[in-house]
Amino acid sequence: MSKVARALIWFVLPASVIVVCMMAWQGANQSSKSVGKSEVDFNYHIRPILSQNCFTCHGPDSSSREGDLRLDRLEDATALLRDGGRAIIPGDSRNSVLVSRIESDDPNHVMPPPAAKKTLTPRQIEQLRQWIDDGAEWKPHWAFIPPGKPKLPAGIRKKPLAKQIDFLINDALEKRDLRPVPSTSKPRFVRRVAYLLTGLPPSPADLEDFLTEDSKDFAKRVVDHYLASPHFGERWARHWMDLMRYADTMGHEFDFPISGSWHYRDYLIRAFNADVPYNQLVREHLAGDLLESPRRHPEENFNESVLGTGFFFLGEGKHSPVSTREEEMIRIDNAIDVISKSFVALTVSCARCHDHKFDNIPTTDFYAMYGMLESTRITPRPARDYEQHDKVLARVGRIKGQIEASLLPEAKRTDQASTSLIKQIAFNKEVSDTAFQLLGDFRSGDVGEWTFMDAAFKAYGVKEQLLIGRNSVEVPSLGLVSSRGLSPGVFGAFRSADFVVQHDSILVRAAGNTGTIRLIVNNFQVIRAPLYEGMEQVVTDSSWQEYRLDTHLVKGQKAYLEILPGRYFEHEYRLKSNDYIEIDIAVAYSNRGPRLQPRPEPTVYAKETLPASISGLVTSYDSLASALHDSTYFLGLDEGTPINSPVFIRGNPAMLSEEAIPHRFLTALSENFPNFPQNGSGRLAWADAVVDPANSLTSRVIVNRIWHLLFGRGIVETVDNFGLQGKLPTHPELLDLLAVTFVEQGWSIKELARQIALSETFRRSTVANESTVERDPDNDYLHHFPIRRLEGEAIRDGILAVSGRLDSTMFGKPVEIYLTPFMSGRGRPPVSGPLNGNGRRSIYMSIRRNFLPPFMLTFDMPVPFNTFGKRNTTTVPAQSLTLMNDPFVHQQAEYWANRSIASADSQALAARINQFYLSAFSRRATNPELEKDMSFIRSQAMAQGVPLEDIGRSASIWKDFCHILFNRKEFIYLL
Repeated sequence: MSKVARALIWFVLPASVIVVCMMAWQGANQSSKSVGKSEVDFNYHIRPILSQNCFTCHGPDSSSREGDLRLDRLEDATALLRDGGRAIIPGDSRNSVLVSRIESDDPNHVMPPPAAKKTLTPRQIEQLRQWIDDGAEWKPHWAFIPPGKPKLPAGIRKKPLAKQIDFLINDALEKRDLRPVPSTSKPRFVRRVAYLLTGLPPSPADLEDFLTEDSKDFAKRVVDHYLASPHFGERWARHWMDLMRYADTMGHEFDFPISGSWHYRDYLIRAFNADVPYNQLVREHLAGDLLESPRRHPEENFNESVLGTGFFFLGEGKHSPVSTREEEMIRIDNAIDVISKSFVALTVSCARCHDHKFDNIPTTDFYAMYGMLESTRITPRPARDYEQHDKVLARVGRIKGQIEASLLPEAKRTDQASTSLIKQIAFNKEVSDTAFQLLGDFRSGDVGEWTFMDAAFKAYGVKEQLLIGRNSVEVPSLGLVSSRGLSPGVFGAFRSADFVVQHDSILVRAAGNTGTIRLIVNNFQVIRAPLYEGMEQVVTDSSWQEYRLDTHLVKGQKAYLEILPGRYFEHEYRLKSNDYIEIDIAVAYSNRGPRLQPRPEPTVYAKETLPASISGLVTSYDSLASALHDSTYFLGLDEGTPINSPVFIRGNPAMLSEEAIPHRFLTALSENFPNFPQNGSGRLAWADAVVDPANSLTSRVIVNRIWHLLFGRGIVETVDNFGLQGKLPTHPELLDLLAVTFVEQGWSIKELARQIALSETFRRSTVANESTVERDPDNDYLHHFPIRRLEGEAIRDGILAVSGRLDSTMFGKPVEIYLTPFMSGRGRPPVSGPLNGNGRRSIYMSIRRNFLPPFMLTFDMPVPFNTFGKRNTTTVPAQSLTLMNDPFVHQQAEYWANRSIASADSQALAARINQFYLSAFSRRATNPELEKDMSFIRSQAMAQGVPLEDIGRSASIWKDFCHILFNRKEFIYLL
């Protein structure tokens, strides 16, 4: 870009916006009006004072409590102290020790102590005095009080939710003598709705369609149009991915890929587009594998619900940690933090090492959840688990039964000698009984406590069945467990119960054509050198062989054996159509291994030797069974051995409490949710408790998130924390109205977003009244619509949309990230993706933890390590520099310019400029803007030696102009 072009880039907001910002800055530190006697409320005034200043030493955490004084509960705060007196005497602040200590001048007596560097203001002390003198009414924390609809005038109650929203907002404004601004212009409303609901700008054609029809239903048409767009799911799935710390790789040393992570992303897009009820979405996340009637794709009929469990394994992870026990703790701690913040907006992970310092969350709450996740196993799962598989399985089962009825009686008669060998099989007599541990012996057809997952192994887990191949039928002489009981290439998993590793080695006798034997220690899935390569063996020999797992480094640790057809490639699970594995015994040993008797040869019937009726059944069987192969997998959940976790004392997994904590929900809500069933992981009961209407948190949390995503700020600003350290709701009655109505209307995210977007509050202009700003500088009460800067994804996608290079293809594997020369280090992808990401939306770009896109990071995309319900919104020079210098921006400016030249060569200069403005800003240029832009274009023509009559065909001139538009603040802000 030329110097002239750079000089004409204006990075300034409209003058009215500058006034608003300056006045907000000037008023930010002004003290609010004094609180009158009737205005002191425990939840909104007193509890925050105690929480911020007192609870660290006198709160829920017993490990740091001083003087045996607890101020978070009324019965403790009013109890007799050891040295006489009471901290709080309801009705008598003069004799309440709390007040005297706070007002003391003695550094040895004053509270908070000088070392805490906290001092209460005179206003706060007066509030405490007034509250005590009024009787010291104690209330539960506001977030734990069940929401209820506010009392509204009868005429308002009968109106749509949008009108009720406006009534409560306007009532709060009126009480504070704040004047709301008028509605924004129609073009800006369309642009606002388009970006906030879909993350893309409105096309000029759509904009014209909306504006040419003068209808009282204008807003409804606009909102419904973008709610119905398939891009809605992409936009809102990206919001949800911030909560679930979505990434496609694991980070740490080599940034290995997470197998099939993108299936979870596509699941989210489909779910938001289909407006899946939020309570169903939560149940699918926590227990999608356990639902009796899973939700299925309406057209392809595969299991959608199970895909929700894919978020568990999206956290970062090491490939070879020194301690798998600590790694398990880190992973489960992260999962608990994500779940508790995302669904109920509580920081439960703060209770890992001690009782929560501020909230009513004891350490036992954390370890009740820990036990539920420790009882859960990460596993590959088919991403396309079709319901028709069940129908095929039923048909295959019937055919197999017919073949068995014909061949098994004869096979039994010819196999008497072989079956008698079962009693003779023994271990090497030179090995003492204490030197080995039998983990599983399936030669007699008994699988003991081992469990099957999915179809493959279930079809052959006992002795007297057939293995039917394409050209033969095989009758094993001894029992075994085989994944080709239906057909090779069918997925399944066969797992032992948990056991404690006590020996140096594990021997597994197996055969197959690409199958995997894995020892999973402390639920650690990522088995890699240098420490753990000996705990995985790949079976590639169809003859029976003995495979040894080296376990000497993990003795004393909890583990289970896992048998899978197929194998992992750099942690991505793959299953080919001819893969299978079968085993007959697994034994742990030290020193010398056991000596196993060889397996007798099976009885094999060649297909051509069978009667025609049986041969035809074999052909039909093979044709059906081979259709069960699925090559698409993701990492989801399955049930494991039930475990009640002890408390890790001070968070140390090597220091355990004597008591194991049963599975249950939060103590603060325990009256509504008794202890969960203990015969499984408890995840389904957990999910049901989260979405139970008796839970006061979940509906409030999600409606607050939706409000935040539309307004840029939640009714509770701390969207991930509704605890004592979170902010108070600015409009508590509105929050409760939305929460209750949301549940009544079927937990519909789209319907709530629709009602909010149709409100007058949402339609207001961003330009505030100067006098109103003085009294509400932070716009807490929404007297105007907040100025919103777009997220990095929306900025990038908007650039692609206006340049005409956006590929609207949905779903599929991620596009590899474009690698700049500065993106180096371990795990760097071998091949760079294209500069423009093939034109795909940003949600389809690969998110590599060690190689995050610089453009997105510049515009505050969060690093995906934990829940980010509220992104940072910074204004830094790097953002302007990126829009000015990034090669992607230059490339798209050139595309945009060339498209304009090709489509409007004879168009007048002013008309062409207006087309650019309609694409970029959803409006036409003003006369001053036209004059300035035409002057710039002519000056560029003179500088470049382009005749005036050739301006319309000059790619370089129009590229510079397009680049300027990308750099306008209006392009990246919603005004």
